[in-house]
Amino acid sequence: MHLNRLGGFLVAGLLCVLTACGAQGKSATATVHFYPDTNPALLSEWGVLSASKGALRLSTGVVPYDLNTPLFTDYAHKLRTIYVPEGEAAAFRDNDYPDFPVGTIISKTFYYPRASGDQTGDRQRILKANDTPGKVEPILDDLASVDLVETRLLVRREKAWEAISYVWNDEQTDAKLTRIGAYRDMTIVDDQGQETDFTYVVPNTNQCAGCHALNNTTRVIAPLGVRPRHLNKRFDHGDGETNQLEYLAMIGYLKNAPAPENVPRNADWKDEALPLNDRARAYLDINCSHCHNRDGPADTSGLYLTPDIPLGEASGLCKLPIAAGGGTGNLPYDIVPGHPEDSVLAYRMGSTDPGAMMPELGRSLRHDEGVALIREWIQNMDGSCAG
Repeated sequence: MHLNRLGGFLVAGLLCVLTACGAQGKSATATVHFYPDTNPALLSEWGVLSASKGALRLSTGVVPYDLNTPLFTDYAHKLRTIYVPEGEAAAFRDNDYPDFPVGTIISKTFYYPRASGDQTGDRQRILKANDTPGKVEPILDDLASVDLVETRLLVRREKAWEAISYVWNDEQTDAKLTRIGAYRDMTIVDDQGQETDFTYVVPNTNQCAGCHALNNTTRVIAPLGVRPRHLNKRFDHGDGETNQLEYLAMIGYLKNAPAPENVPRNADWKDEALPLNDRARAYLDINCSHCHNRDGPADTSGLYLTPDIPLGEASGLCKLPIAAGGGTGNLPYDIVPGHPEDSVLAYRMGSTDPGAMMPELGRSLRHDEGVALIREWIQNMDGSCAG
């Protein structure tokens, strides 16, 4: 099976999603268990997903979803799912994640296709993700061909959301709870056979909050990728493509949602048929704006990368870097129109130096394709910072 197969998620006898099981009562694999105040030692105890007979199975009511432009994490593939308790629904909010009820569980499983050839020592050889437009992540029905790394849960409890991380065992039968994070030595192999060694970092509890605590004052954890502008796209849940917002409304997971054409939609950063500015802003939004917003952890930088900020000084154009320390590369402005080589933004995205790289969490590798996009965007800007 090709792990970047065109055409959407595989839904077969090995896998049960809501359309195949929850709605019709067929072949349900397990029942989701919500823990209101404790974190079980094993991922399987939640019942959201489980590894069985060489496949990764979703339980009744657990729905996969995709994003217009996803967050980069060292070329990892990701299986994203959402579960809303029976009889409950999330209330749509225009420019924020839906108001999910207590008991909601959002999961994200990180994995890589295995490279062919013998494995050396403890270092796993894995394949670099293909960034071809139109490709989407498959649901896993062949665990022998992939390396499961971690599954992260966001759980909506009575008082607040909580981020919980689980690391998969070598046998890929279950994942174990971790609070201190973990490290995996890996070798990524690209299409030309070029190998790059790196260390994959599973975040600890504090690092999870570093991204998901959107307000630097309250430090309250919240979901990131389930905002309407990220979800507003067509997706195949097994019975043909449907807009995801319409689908979630249809199955009762989302209420009060307007028609998709009346909801903002981020661009697919890989789709070269779309305007370059839309693609670049979508990429910066999902990768950077959870910190770089007026209330976020990077609020003192003065650089705000949410889509509502027009292209100008606040979004980096001819802006002096603030609170960047030695991470500027001795460059004068965050963005210099026409000159990515003189722009702090492109420099920090292209760096793997812990003292300079951005984002500073969630990656060990440089995202070559993402950096190329932002450099092209800056190269095509008109204007000058002179005077």
